[in-house]
Amino acid sequence: MIATYIAGPISGNVEINKQAFFKAAEQLEATGRVVLHSAGLPFGLTEPQYMDICYAMIRACSEIVMLPGWRRSAGATAEYYYAKKIGLKIVFVPTGIDIERGMSLVS
Repeated sequence: MIATYIAGPISGNVEINKQAFFKAAEQLEATGRVVLHSAGLPFGLTEPQYMDICYAMIRACSEIVMLPGWRRSAGATAEYYYAKKIGLKIVFVPTGIDIERGMSLVS
């Protein structure tokens, strides 16, 4: 079993950005992966609380998928550096939600 964390921007256009997470999760789950991400977390927590939860999810995974626009998100950037520090495989989805192309980078 491969556990995968999805990172990307959520703030800004929240509903559209969250849909990108759910679409990516659906595609990844179709490959047999267990998928974790922050887009389904409840509204109303503080930024440190969200990051604490996200770091725990990242520690449970063996790879992280970086959605387009992740560099414009302070949270996703922190998740990237954390995943890199703990040795996760990092997959960059270059444009759109093209998980098949992105996953070929680590197959």
